[in-house]
Amino acid sequence: MSSRGVDLLAYADRLGGDLAGLRALLDGPLAEFAGVHILPFFTPFDGADAGFDPVDHAAVDLRLGGWDDVRAIAERRGVTADLIVNHVSSASAEFADWLRHGADSAADGMFLTYDRVFPDGGTEEEITAFYRPRPGLPFTAYRAADGRRRLVWTTFLPSQIDLDVAHPAARAYLRRVLDALREGGVTTVRLDAVGYAVKTPGTDSFMTPATLEFVREIAAMVRAAGMRVLVEVHAHYTQQQAIAPLVDLVYDFALPALLLHSLGTGTVDRIADWLAIRPDNAVTVLDTHDGIGVVDAGPGAGRPGLLSTDEMAAVFARAAEATDGHSSVASVVPEWAAMPHQINATFLSALGGDGTAYLLCRAVQLWVPGEPQLYYVGLLGGLDDAALFERTGNGRDVNRHVYPADEIEAALQTPVTRALLELVRIRTRHAAFDGAFGYRVRGDGRLELTRTSGGAMARLTVATREPAFEIELRDASGSRVISGIDDLAAEGMTAG
Repeated sequence: MSSRGVDLLAYADRLGGDLAGLRALLDGPLAEFAGVHILPFFTPFDGADAGFDPVDHAAVDLRLGGWDDVRAIAERRGVTADLIVNHVSSASAEFADWLRHGADSAADGMFLTYDRVFPDGGTEEEITAFYRPRPGLPFTAYRAADGRRRLVWTTFLPSQIDLDVAHPAARAYLRRVLDALREGGVTTVRLDAVGYAVKTPGTDSFMTPATLEFVREIAAMVRAAGMRVLVEVHAHYTQQQAIAPLVDLVYDFALPALLLHSLGTGTVDRIADWLAIRPDNAVTVLDTHDGIGVVDAGPGAGRPGLLSTDEMAAVFARAAEATDGHSSVASVVPEWAAMPHQINATFLSALGGDGTAYLLCRAVQLWVPGEPQLYYVGLLGGLDDAALFERTGNGRDVNRHVYPADEIEAALQTPVTRALLELVRIRTRHAAFDGAFGYRVRGDGRLELTRTSGGAMARLTVATREPAFEIELRDASGSRVISGIDDLAAEGMTAG
């Protein structure tokens, strides 16, 4: 992906229907995107955790297509795919073989058992210290063929069996998956749930020094396979700072909460504070398939955050008000935590459907350094899919709408999506984005973000109290000023 490029984040089945359909969109109305992160398309893509519980992590689900379809997408743009580091499905061939044959299985040692972490037994204090993003303890008992019950680690769901990432059998498995991804045309690997992968008694086992060492090791494996490394961790912002030098890319999950705070308070100082210290090698997002990241901006483990606890609570409260209380129902509070670490709502819904506020946030996302990534529901201006949530009971499904072809076509004609595609076009094509980034807080409480390269300049000015934004562009072809969503959408109509 170029320094100007923008990535799309999407499920193939929910945007396009399958890999061929997704490719048609990327080669057609979404051709401006320089890359795409295809959310799990492995076998099966529609398991208990929407593909993050692979039975066969090295195989494309035949209902979506095959590796040839992935390679066809990769011919014209970068492709990111997930390496699910922490676990596999309980229905995987490896886990079934281990239950059947025990110590005689080639997979013996691949899965993390209770006694591997606590060979002498764990105390109540040690067991309850583990951080888990869902209610309950992280163990599940499975019966082996010999009748013996084995207590295995299941950090997320009982059907997601944790790997013993220190064991050679698990390392060999991860290498096999990496080989399949490389051969399939994948250029960037996202390490999913890596923060939970190493269990260390006496700690909460989330992003510990032992975890960071494993990140170094798995990153070396990915790079040795010829791909870039993106790490996904929702944690205190200092964790992103610690990981950034070890890998190619980290996420900026703090920006969404800071923007929501700014729009709620009419201030921009916290965003400016973050711009001074955030990693430049960031994938910049506002929303993802997991919701709107917010915990990264708050305090944690006795350390102050970019926002205080009260300010974080106010962000949640405003989102709940904007969604008529729906975000509070859909969002999950992790065990022993006071607040959710993600808001389950579409970003537009969290802003009460305010298109100007929404495009202001998107413009900031595309102006700051890093590699911006747009989630497919956000691109199409989606609001909460309450019906899907009601049907599945999964709060994250409010932001995982399945778009049939007619809805995609209609969304592409709306002012919000046309304006957003124009922002993508500016970011992709304007020469200023090859150069330096600068920012300042003006005396009138507005924030200016400026990109310059030679004689080219792209300046974004935002006011969060109104809200309002203005874009000034200058290059060899001349200069122009775009004020607000209607002007931006009209520019997109002309370009289209």
